[in-house]
Amino acid sequence: MKNFNNWKLLCLIVIILSSNIVLQVSCSSSKAIRLTEERDKLQQLAAKQFSNDVDEFNSYADRPAPDGAFDAGNNKDFLLENAPSFICSDQHINRVYNYRWWMVSKHLKEYADPEDQKKYWVVTEFFGVKPWASRSGAITCPAGHQFYDVRWLRDPKFLKSYADYFMSGSAARLNQRENGNFLTYLSRPESHHFSSWMIDGVDAYLRVHPDAKWLHGILPDMERHQAVWDSLFTVKADQSKTQGLYKILDLYDGMEFSLSAVLGLIESKGAYAMYTPASWKEYYLGWETTAKAADSPQASAYPQAYRKGYPDFYLVRPSVNSYAYGNIKALSSLYKLDEGKYKSAFKVRKSDMYAQRATTLQTKVMDVLWNTEDQFFNTYSAGDNAYGVRDFEARVRESVGYSPWYFNMVPSEDASAYAAAWDMLASDKGFNNKRGMSTAERQHPYYNEQAYAWNGRGWPFQNSVVYKAYANYLRNYKREITDADRSLLYEHIEKLTQLHNPDKPNIGEWYIPTDGTEFGGEKDYFHSTYPDIIIEDLLGFKALHKNQFVIEPLLPAGEWDYFYLGRIRYHDHDVDIVWKKDWDEAKAGNQSVLCVWVDNKLVATSKSLNKKLTVKL
Repeated sequence: MKNFNNWKLLCLIVIILSSNIVLQVSCSSSKAIRLTEERDKLQQLAAKQFSNDVDEFNSYADRPAPDGAFDAGNNKDFLLENAPSFICSDQHINRVYNYRWWMVSKHLKEYADPEDQKKYWVVTEFFGVKPWASRSGAITCPAGHQFYDVRWLRDPKFLKSYADYFMSGSAARLNQRENGNFLTYLSRPESHHFSSWMIDGVDAYLRVHPDAKWLHGILPDMERHQAVWDSLFTVKADQSKTQGLYKILDLYDGMEFSLSAVLGLIESKGAYAMYTPASWKEYYLGWETTAKAADSPQASAYPQAYRKGYPDFYLVRPSVNSYAYGNIKALSSLYKLDEGKYKSAFKVRKSDMYAQRATTLQTKVMDVLWNTEDQFFNTYSAGDNAYGVRDFEARVRESVGYSPWYFNMVPSEDASAYAAAWDMLASDKGFNNKRGMSTAERQHPYYNEQAYAWNGRGWPFQNSVVYKAYANYLRNYKREITDADRSLLYEHIEKLTQLHNPDKPNIGEWYIPTDGTEFGGEKDYFHSTYPDIIIEDLLGFKALHKNQFVIEPLLPAGEWDYFYLGRIRYHDHDVDIVWKKDWDEAKAGNQSVLCVWVDNKLVATSKSLNKKLTVKL
């Protein structure tokens, strides 16, 4: 009888506990329903604005025709189905975000390759097939940026096909056409005509859309891709300070004329003796000056030192070395991932080997390119240049000096030793200007933003590099992120947004940082990021190879009232994120809540906007 009573008591306790659990779930479900209803409203609002914006953008008569399959007849359906939805309380950012996806759609091109009889999706930069492009019209220079934006499309086929084209398609086998725009004596594949970080871009893509089978197939091609960089673009001079580092011409790093090259040319003798502090602008400041160089006595005496007046003068830049580090680090990461699926000790050795190579390059860059006095990563002239000064350090701060942070190349254990470089991003003597970031420090005596050169003129390509680098610095290196840190990033993004002219959005090649109000150059030009700046850098959606993701916004608390970022296809799941400062206008006080849904289920909330939130799938 006693045991029976004990059993009844136990049953009663279980019933009570069960009732409490049901009540808790019921209350939680009620709140979840209210939150989900608000998400649905914002989702519908975002879709409606996106639809209206696309209709307006399609009506612009002053824009180049699309390069490929998507035009006014079908781009709206494509974009509503594929682009991540976004809306916030800043209408200018909403407009530019939607515009940039519309612009992306214009550059998706289906290319029937006559060389291998295959069809590829490629992404163009300029419209049409330029003389310096691959035969498909795609250009390697902006490919890294294009990978980071296009990876967010819900359909993964576009970026996967684009990677196939450059890694294993004809672009990896056919040499770049040597035409009137080929200003070098170095023949190389189309996939290497300009510097890029496409292997790192593949890694970034696979963090959003995992595909173990495709990765297994493309890994050897990516390894061969990096081997070309190693073979053709590293300094091969024993005892040289820059030996083993990566080199590039200004032009083929995307920056046709830089101050670091100017300083090296001025220091040179012989073939480059006509470059002096008084005369260099006549020979190396925009395309109209290279013809004068071609007619110079030095060009006649040293014909191999020039190609149509462009000096064959290689630089060891922070940019190309950071790209190489990103690629090599990605190979290590991807080989390790591949080994987890296809068990192989050989793959483990590959992963370890590339990890060691990345560490070796990292150490060399820190030892050589970092200048303790300048507190910046500087550029050297290559130690194996056939003409001109070798291993010369150009003492000028250029925005490419921030590239190591883009790839988290700076050693985390020594983070504080390099932190002072970021003081120049906020300084009017450095890269800060009224309308936007400059590409060279404003205090340098050769600073010039008016010439078609990267002696200061603004370049969205570099904005995209620096903003991700700064976001990485804040999240991965700083012990404490301050309000001023967040405000600096937002201020720069806001300036970039305004340069797009949100009333009638456009993206061009360049801008004038001091007084420019819009972009110059070809319209709807795809050589930079913006969706990725919003998704990953500002709002902090960090994609991972693990079956989880991180959200860590860098949005200043007082800038927006709300945001919705959703319909993100991630690891074959659908993700929605909403943050609102005021969920119930009838209630007083701070109601800030960040909510995350996966496959339409509310899975995480946080009362802090900027707190790091890890969501496991």
